Amino acid sequence: MAEVARRPIALVTAAVLFLEAPGIVALNGIMAGFVEAQSMSLDGMDPDAMVAGTWGLGIGSGVALVLCGLVALVAGIRDRRPGRAGRGLLIGCAVVHGILGAVAVGLIGWGAFAFLMAVVGLVVLTLVAYGKTDGEGAGAPEEAPAAV
Repeated sequence: MAEVARRPIALVTAAVLFLEAPGIVALNGIMAGFVEAQSMSLDGMDPDAMVAGTWGLGIGSGVALVLCGLVALVAGIRDRRPGRAGRGLLIGCAVVHGILGAVAVGLIGWGAFAFLMAVVGLVVLTLVAYGKTDGEGAGAPEEAPAAV
């Protein structure tokens, strides 16, 4: 992949993840409002625990998306591939978006699926664009093995 395209791809990925983070928190906030207004529970659980859990999931998901966005932003600004932990975070983000896309196509529709797959594509493209470069792993010259 052309090295010119790496930086814009990483920056667009970061922007999309930063915009998605407050959206997921707001969505979970709306669901928590429904749970609280209707006093819902699962198998006799306390409705207040359900509301707190929904808010906790939303805030945790938002923080995870912001962290993924920061990894992509730092990669785009430095024009270097993320470290091991950053790559793991981005891989996890792509996997979660893929699973959510598979669920969303049945529950919400093709529009949500398309959005989630676009995010998966951007995250994977960021990972692939900053893959191994030609200079890495070339520390030792290649030699034929010695005869025994």
